[in-house]
Amino acid sequence: MIMLFLGHLLLHGWLLGYVPSTGVDLVVLGTVQDAGSPHIGCQKDCCKDLFANPDPTRKVTSLGLLDHAADKKFIFEASPDLPAQLELLRNSYPETGHLLPNGIFLTHAHIGHYTGLMYLGREAINAQGVEVFCMPRMQAYLQSNGPWSQLLQLGNIHPKTLSPDTPLPLTKNILVQPFRVPHRDEYSETVGYLIEGPSKKALFIPDIDKWEKWGRDIREEIKNVDYALIDATFFDAAEINYRDIAEIPHPFVVETMNTFAEWPTSEKAKIIFIHLNHTNPLLDPTSEETRFVLEQGFQVARLGQVIRL
Repeated sequence: MIMLFLGHLLLHGWLLGYVPSTGVDLVVLGTVQDAGSPHIGCQKDCCKDLFANPDPTRKVTSLGLLDHAADKKFIFEASPDLPAQLELLRNSYPETGHLLPNGIFLTHAHIGHYTGLMYLGREAINAQGVEVFCMPRMQAYLQSNGPWSQLLQLGNIHPKTLSPDTPLPLTKNILVQPFRVPHRDEYSETVGYLIEGPSKKALFIPDIDKWEKWGRDIREEIKNVDYALIDATFFDAAEINYRDIAEIPHPFVVETMNTFAEWPTSEKAKIIFIHLNHTNPLLDPTSEETRFVLEQGFQVARLGQVIRL
């Protein structure tokens, strides 16, 4: 299984531990759903041994984006694992020197996607002026609710308002464009991102309701990019037989695979499953479900994976 996984990385130009000195790279800094793995209170087989023996590769979903020529780096999502993820990025790319990113992009106000901002406060690193890119409701939420409002008052973060479907140039080599997606929006909007480098494009949609609830055709969206890191919270319905699906209407991995079943392998390989619940067997690279997904031509995101844009 490990060799099969590495073979896919090599086939598509992703090299774990590869440290390029030029170009633009997207780096997987975490792949797990908001509450992490092991999940609080979980005594099922998926988690029970991990409390005593943690798996260091299980970090909450986040991406790093590096422009080596411009010496700039950005983070997508401020997860609860932000300190370890920033260290991973700095240790993997020591030439960048600085620990803090030039900017942080948020998708929405659920716990795994923004609460890492707390580590920028005075109780932690006491950062100054870290730009946080977010939608208007997300920005208003940070401004109006403590402890996040204190980060603004002390100048730890500097919010930058995004507009949907409006490209934002970060460097001469990077464009980022947010777009709205349907999700539980109790406190903020939810967005995905189109991330464009000098030669390739990637979609990042860590959270979305069923594909058919979106006003866009996911097949058409993926046709227009080179990579798509998309919501794979649950592998199938068996994982949530004790919860109301209306509360967590994510697209199942098996549903997404069925949507793209007729695509050639070269196109399926664009799809990289991410944001995996603690119950999701894809977290285990040796599971039969992982083997099945890879054999069907799809990909599963892994910590440290590098995608050249």
